[in-house]
Amino acid sequence: MKRGRLPLTALRSFEAAGRLLSFSRAAEELLVSQAAISRQVRELEALIGKPLFERLPRRVELTGTGRFLLDQLTASFDEIDLRLSLILAEAARAVLRISVEPTFANGWLVPRLARFREQHPDVDVSVDTDIRLVEFRSHEAELAIRWSATARSWPRTEARHLFDCLITPVLTPGLLASGPPLRSPADLRHYILLHDFDRKYWATWFQAAGLPDFPSLKGPIYPSGAQAIQAAKLGHGVALADMVFDSEDLRLGTLVPPFAIEVSDGAYWLVARSFRSLSRPASAFAEWTMQELAAGTKAWTGAATNA
Repeated sequence: MKRGRLPLTALRSFEAAGRLLSFSRAAEELLVSQAAISRQVRELEALIGKPLFERLPRRVELTGTGRFLLDQLTASFDEIDLRLSLILAEAARAVLRISVEPTFANGWLVPRLARFREQHPDVDVSVDTDIRLVEFRSHEAELAIRWSATARSWPRTEARHLFDCLITPVLTPGLLASGPPLRSPADLRHYILLHDFDRKYWATWFQAAGLPDFPSLKGPIYPSGAQAIQAAKLGHGVALADMVFDSEDLRLGTLVPPFAIEVSDGAYWLVARSFRSLSRPASAFAEWTMQELAAGTKAWTGAATNA
C-alpha cells in the first residue's frame, strides 16, 4: 500500500485499543467516542480482510493478525512520539520530567536534588510522585524510578538496577540506652514498633530473624517509610530503616541498628522507554543518579566496616 493511502486515523485507533485491550479506554486516551474507535477498527478490518479482535462478552482479545500489526504500530508510534518530544525540548530551557515513587522521592531524591542542580544549572527537574505505570508518551515523564522484585515489571521499557532494598530495625542511641536491653530480636516486644504502610514489613523481618510468630506487631502506622523514620528519630519507637534511604542517619549515628539482620525487600529500578534515545537532560540525570547511589553505598559500607 502506498504511504499516501495509509489509514493513519484507523491505525492510531487500533493501536490504542490493542495496547489497552479496551475500546472505551482507547476512546478516553484519544479523546474521541467509543463508537468512533469501533468504527475505525471495523474499517481497518474491512480494508485488510481479516479480523483484528475477537469480540468476547465484556472484553476483546487480539487475533494473531492483530498482534502482528500491533507490535509494529506501537514501536513506530512510540518512536515518532519520542522524536517529536526531543525536537520540542530543544526549543526552550530544558525541563526534565521524572516520575518517582513517593518513598524514593522523600527518602532519597529530594534531599539530594540540589546536587544535581549544581552540576546541571541549565536543567529544571519536574518531579511527579506517582506509583502508576508510565507509558513514556508525550507530556509524560521521560524517566521513572520504580520498586519491583524484577526488572521485567514494565512492558515495552528498559530498566537499570539502582539498588536492593535491605531493611533492618533502628532506634535512637538515647532510646537504646534508656530502654530495656536488646540482646535478641525477641526483646523488641518491650518496644513500640513503628510501621509504614502496613505491618507486613515487620512480619517479614521477624520471619527472617527466626520469630515467625512474634507475639505483637502493634504500633502506629505511617503513610510512608520516611515518616516512620522521622518518628524513630524523635524517640517514639523502633522503625525499619532502608540501608540506602537512611544511610546518612546510620553513618552519623542518629539512628543505630541493634541487630545485624538485614532483610531483602525487592529493589529500585531506573526505567525508560529506551536509554539510548534519552534526551541530554535525561541522560545526565540517569548518570548522576547512578553516581550518587554508588558514592552513598561506598560511604555507608566504609562507615559500617570501621564501626
